[in-house]
Amino acid sequence: MRIFNKNLRLQDMTVMYFTALAALMVILVASYQNPSGSLPPLPMPFRVPLDPRGELQLAWNISYAKQEIYMELKAAELRHGLVLGMSDRGELTNADLVVLWDSGTKSFFGDAWSDGNGRVSLDSQQDYELIEARRKSGGFYLLFKRPFSTCDPRDYLIEDGTVHVIYGFLDRPLTSLDQLNLSQIHTGIQRVLMLRPDTPSPSLPPDVQTLDVVAPKVTIPSQETTYWCFIHKLPENMPKNHIVMYESVITPGNEAIVHHIEVFECDPDTREVPRYSGSCDDKMKPGKLDLCRHVLAAWAMGAEAFYYPADAGLAMGGPTSSRFLRLEVHYHNPLLISGRLDSSGIRLHYTPSLRRYDAGIMELGLVYTPIMAIPPKQHSFYLSGYCTSKCTKTALPPRGIFVFASQLHTHLAGRAVRTVLVRGDKEIELVQEDQHFSTHYQTIRVLRNMVNVLPGDVLVTKCTFNTEDRSKPTVGGFGIMEEMCVNYIHYYPRTQLELCKSHVDPGYLQKYFNFINRFHGNEQCVCGEPGVTEQYSQIQWDPFSTEVLDSLYNTAPISMHCNQSTAHLFPVRLQIINNTYLCILMSGRVYRRDTDFLLPARRRRAREQPALLPPTP
Repeated sequence: MRIFNKNLRLQDMTVMYFTALAALMVILVASYQNPSGSLPPLPMPFRVPLDPRGELQLAWNISYAKQEIYMELKAAELRHGLVLGMSDRGELTNADLVVLWDSGTKSFFGDAWSDGNGRVSLDSQQDYELIEARRKSGGFYLLFKRPFSTCDPRDYLIEDGTVHVIYGFLDRPLTSLDQLNLSQIHTGIQRVLMLRPDTPSPSLPPDVQTLDVVAPKVTIPSQETTYWCFIHKLPENMPKNHIVMYESVITPGNEAIVHHIEVFECDPDTREVPRYSGSCDDKMKPGKLDLCRHVLAAWAMGAEAFYYPADAGLAMGGPTSSRFLRLEVHYHNPLLISGRLDSSGIRLHYTPSLRRYDAGIMELGLVYTPIMAIPPKQHSFYLSGYCTSKCTKTALPPRGIFVFASQLHTHLAGRAVRTVLVRGDKEIELVQEDQHFSTHYQTIRVLRNMVNVLPGDVLVTKCTFNTEDRSKPTVGGFGIMEEMCVNYIHYYPRTQLELCKSHVDPGYLQKYFNFINRFHGNEQCVCGEPGVTEQYSQIQWDPFSTEVLDSLYNTAPISMHCNQSTAHLFPVRLQIINNTYLCILMSGRVYRRDTDFLLPARRRRAREQPALLPPTP
């Protein structure tokens, strides 16, 4: 009797064998994983509510020594099972899953995955290990662990940066896991920083005081998304203090609605900012609120308290600081709950005993300008902003600065952000990176190791954008449908350098517009007529137009903004960042960047020109 079909390959047989073995392991594990005695409690320092009602909570701990993460799911009510997973952008398809389900008589636990249609299958390699499953006061608890990296192509690699966590509730029994399709159950998404630095928190000084910057009993609007702004005024003649730590203050019961919070310092030169408590998007709000852009503190759901290094603190009060702070609270209310009051915000811990160094915040990346743009229908388009060697050599002290934290920032099209340190034409250190970045989850992230930036170093911030759902180009700017590419680095000692950003030289961009229009048969000269945004919108976007623009951004001279805290420029001139020839093959002819009209050979004159745009506000 033949056991195997002759058309069945050895690879298929192997997969079937290990899948069957995995299923057996799941059944065996689930059948006896009900310990009579409780395990010693495992500390879970990180936690976040997953669903809007707060009925499902995730807590976790990290073992860097074992390269493992321990997770605890708490469900207020367990119906017929739970799904927890991770995917690249929070998709339900091609997700790495752990599933607890029941058949009506028995309960099972296993490592699973979803295909491109959301159908769930048991994984042939079981990498989630169940530690404990039990009911106790407050609900049902599920404790399990898995390695950061499993070497299983169907498993998610847990790494630094944002993790998109998906969850789901099973409302009926399953005789087989193959019956489960994620598109047919109630699911949701939450974003967290899964991996955190394992450094101990510094102790606070004995004379520490607190200041709560909180919403004034706001009635949360019964709409899905609200950004609420409130102007907080510091005490008159408040002397200089150092902020040494801050943490969130969340109104009990609103933990699943308060999504993230930021505190901004207003422009110190603005003597008065009107009191305001209302929607940040209200067209009738005071215009001076737009002068409050200097990030002081940022918190997102799941983040813990933020501590400054022992030798540094962020200055608050004194003659050079603003007396006005702007609180911005993002409420995520998908259930449209009404009548809920909220007084959430940030608690600043500060001391009058000044530390050795003032901490500073510096903007890296791209200037907020429509000069930089992303073509439509792009899966991955890259833009880079430069803090050049001339700027750091001019503005930084001899021993340089020490970067200890950063906050990455883009708008809706941003998919990844990466900042690297370049010294002597070599990339020597990664400052910060998030390959799963989401504009919906932005918080200040402490670096695992401080980065020393010396005079003459270069900082390159590269952002990845996706515009597949857009039919028009996306230009840089402040609007949510416009784009930014920024890294706010936190460092000490504070210098006068507050902004170190760039954009492509506008003159060379005009040459691009002229060239592309002529190439597509549009002979009309657009120089000096429409604005940059309109010129981008008039381009016939095809692979060639996109490729040439990408090459222009990567090789053309840049206009450098090396700004002091007074918004005045340091004396840094226009720079060529790449001397490599740009070759474009077009109809059998090769155009070289230093000889043809696209990027004409006037480098010497270009180097002698100052920055062509005024400093950003």
